[in-house]
Amino acid sequence: MANIRYFTFTIAVLALASSVAYASDPGPLQDFCVALDESKAGFVNGNFCKDPLLVTADDFFYSGLHNAGNTSNPVVRIDFAPNGLNAPHSHPRAAEVLTCLEGTLYAGFISTNPQHRLFAKILHEGDVFVFPRGLIHFQLNLGKTKARAMAALSSQNPGIITIANTIFGSNPPIPTDILTKAFQVDKKVINHIQNQFQ
Repeated sequence: MANIRYFTFTIAVLALASSVAYASDPGPLQDFCVALDESKAGFVNGNFCKDPLLVTADDFFYSGLHNAGNTSNPVVRIDFAPNGLNAPHSHPRAAEVLTCLEGTLYAGFISTNPQHRLFAKILHEGDVFVFPRGLIHFQLNLGKTKARAMAALSSQNPGIITIANTIFGSNPPIPTDILTKAFQVDKKVINHIQNQFQ
């Protein structure tokens, strides 16, 4: 009788342990995927990939990070105006590594409930700061001149949630009653802030 209970318990534990799922980017199905915007290419891990036999070293090279420009890829250049701010935001599917290339930045992130601890540093040229996946983080240029940084994200699809835009600029708007209770302020304050994001 004891052996049957032990066996049943063991099977139950194994069943529960094997049912745990881990969510992350899918593992690569090939050495690399040079993504294309064409449906004629092979479809791998959610991307249309260039034929590996046609890939060259130029597909892995980019010489434009010294110029301000597009910041919508996993390695981004961030240009800060004097006193400029990269507003509090999070990446639900990626950690971020930020390298200060020029100027002085105040960079930090906040831990989750219940502590809400602020982890922040002043970064100078060559300093690196890591923002853990999913945590709210920000960067502020402390200087009176421009600052520049480069960031790398650990996912091909990191996502971004800009906190103020999300809360005060949602479509349709979050009801004012909810925001007045959440932020413990008057309705006029919420209306004023929402108007800044409409």
